[in-house]
Amino acid sequence: MGDHVKRAFKYRFYPNDAQAAQLTRTFGCVRKVYNLALQARTTAWFTEHRRINYVQTSALLTDWKKTEEYAFLAEVSSVPLQQTLRHLQGAFTNFFERRSAYPRFKSLKKSRKSAEYTRSAFTYRDGRLTLAKMQEPLDIAWSRPLPEGQVPSTVTVSQDGAGRWFVSMLCEDASVKALPAISAAVGVDVGVTSLVTLSTGEKVTNPKFEKRDRARLSHAQRELSRKAEGSSNRNKARARVAGIHARIADRRRDFLHKLSTRLVRENQTIVIEDLTVRNMLKNRTLARAISDASWTELRSMLEYKTQWYGRDLIAVDRWYPSSRTCSACGHLVAKLPLNIREWTCAACGTVHDRDENAAKNILAAGLAVSACGAGVRPQRRTSGRAVGAEAGMLRRSTA
Repeated sequence: MGDHVKRAFKYRFYPNDAQAAQLTRTFGCVRKVYNLALQARTTAWFTEHRRINYVQTSALLTDWKKTEEYAFLAEVSSVPLQQTLRHLQGAFTNFFERRSAYPRFKSLKKSRKSAEYTRSAFTYRDGRLTLAKMQEPLDIAWSRPLPEGQVPSTVTVSQDGAGRWFVSMLCEDASVKALPAISAAVGVDVGVTSLVTLSTGEKVTNPKFEKRDRARLSHAQRELSRKAEGSSNRNKARARVAGIHARIADRRRDFLHKLSTRLVRENQTIVIEDLTVRNMLKNRTLARAISDASWTELRSMLEYKTQWYGRDLIAVDRWYPSSRTCSACGHLVAKLPLNIREWTCAACGTVHDRDENAAKNILAAGLAVSACGAGVRPQRRTSGRAVGAEAGMLRRSTA
């Protein structure tokens, strides 16, 4: 049982007024505790060069609850507050190991509203989930059943910008097993017009969900800009804008899930480019189209699905000239501007579709890398900022 994949099952739910109020209060307390602990750790480091760990912040939480200023922290379940301290510990671990930037304070308006409950803070029986500090179970829309006989190990409750409530349950799923091995391998070249071009010659058109709803989104944003700050009409307009963004994200995610699942089922080996999308977004001409394509989300899906189903994912070096190399003879073209979508090799005369040629070269490079046992699944890194650059954060509000 311990070898089974742990999988999150996400559902919408509809809280009553009392549950919504309790969860909103919990979200606020989670954010407050995170910010207080981050300020305490930052202050200790810059004033005393002393590191504070999770155990020490947990003791601080106990002290905060005893004060008059933060007595409200005792009104919600203690488990989500402890969990946010664990998340902060993980953020610092990633920072010190140079995998991410220095942790930031959680903003009231921009941070994700969520709270994580472990098994001691909820009960789950016969499809009924009741959280700590609540009298009634949540009204969950069960779009699909949980794995048979499984009880969630953790439950995460969240609310998105459109006001929708979600509960995510982490369970072991015995149905996720390695697929039968096959010989098929495919190279994948991502793009804007065609979301992906495969080495087989197939092109998957980019649905451009954001572009489809751009007129509706622009209208909603103009309406929002006209509303008075702090008014109920502004809140309604903001919810309409958030709803359009949620619709775009939902449709994009559904499309990417179907595409990534098909690629994993049909191929034993998938080869992609190790792109730095963050840097590519600095190109103002293409930034909006690149964001709409969501290449990073597609890669993330391929990474965990290939692990689940016993497939291989290989990422070739981002500097490999896949578009400028002839896949037939290996001749390298000095320059190939983006507006040239088809070109003829001067050495062998082969006429190439730019994207299909790139996909073929990506596949060949990935298989060569795999054969010599190097470069498989390169770790993506986010350059950590210097600790000293965050000194100014001490002056930030912990709201």
